[in-house]
Amino acid sequence: MTRQIALLANPTAGRGHADQILEAVTERLEASGALVEHLIGDDAEHALELARKAAADGFDTVVSLGGDGMVHVAVQALAGTEVGLGVVPLGTGNDFARALGIPAGDPLAAADVVVRNHSRRIDLGRAARTASGSASAGDTWFATVLAAGFDAAVNERANAMRWPHGDLRYTLAALSVIRSWKPVPYRLEIEDATGATTVREQEAMLLAIANTESYGGGLRIAAECDPADGLLDAILIKPVSRLEFLRVFPGVRQAKHLTHPAFERIRARRIQASAPGVIAYSDGERLGPLPLDVECVPSALGVLVPPPS
Repeated sequence: MTRQIALLANPTAGRGHADQILEAVTERLEASGALVEHLIGDDAEHALELARKAAADGFDTVVSLGGDGMVHVAVQALAGTEVGLGVVPLGTGNDFARALGIPAGDPLAAADVVVRNHSRRIDLGRAARTASGSASAGDTWFATVLAAGFDAAVNERANAMRWPHGDLRYTLAALSVIRSWKPVPYRLEIEDATGATTVREQEAMLLAIANTESYGGGLRIAAECDPADGLLDAILIKPVSRLEFLRVFPGVRQAKHLTHPAFERIRARRIQASAPGVIAYSDGERLGPLPLDVECVPSALGVLVPPPS
């Protein structure tokens, strides 16, 4: 049967070259014999509506053309379905593509991954406002990392800044936030791999609940995290001085923090996290304040990835 592929595109991605990239990717997919339809949303909400309609209308694959934010939109529509997700990464971060070996910086190479149609099922995180134990329309799925600490506060500050652009904005935001940052008193209810539940109160500089190893364009906060093991990796950086934190945090990109005594990894099926005044982000998108009930949903998403070599 002829494959039906929906291309979910961010018209501002690709540093202003999205139209040309969209055309080239479309040609590559159509050359394989697929029928391709474009889904161009006016905003994230409209893009989600289009992706959900494509999944309901029987498309085999929805391809996200953009950054991790566009992947996040596609995941909301495809989680728990048999519709495959293809990714043509055009963002500045591309952490999801990096985690799964999907080529970044070469849209046609990423399109070829979609053409080869090799699917892998991975876990997703699901965040809810209540501990209802079942999915609801208000839940948010995430594919990479849920941040709820210093890292999320930096994102919040950077989003409020109109200048400068790019990495410098996040550097300035980080320097601004760290001046007044204090360890956060978290309360964590943790269900481990055996189903046993423990409650823990712990001050920390940040809490990151990870399905894949990196966020923020390659910050390997949860290095070696496996997105298909049925568990989330909760990362705590326990209290250190501001000066020490500024010394340690840049090393996250090379995973140098893993040997620091303030680092702790907790592997869990589910975590209820609460803390006063903390705003959470997932896949780089604003999620809202804690408390949240966060769980791993095994094999929730099929993703087109390069076949094993």
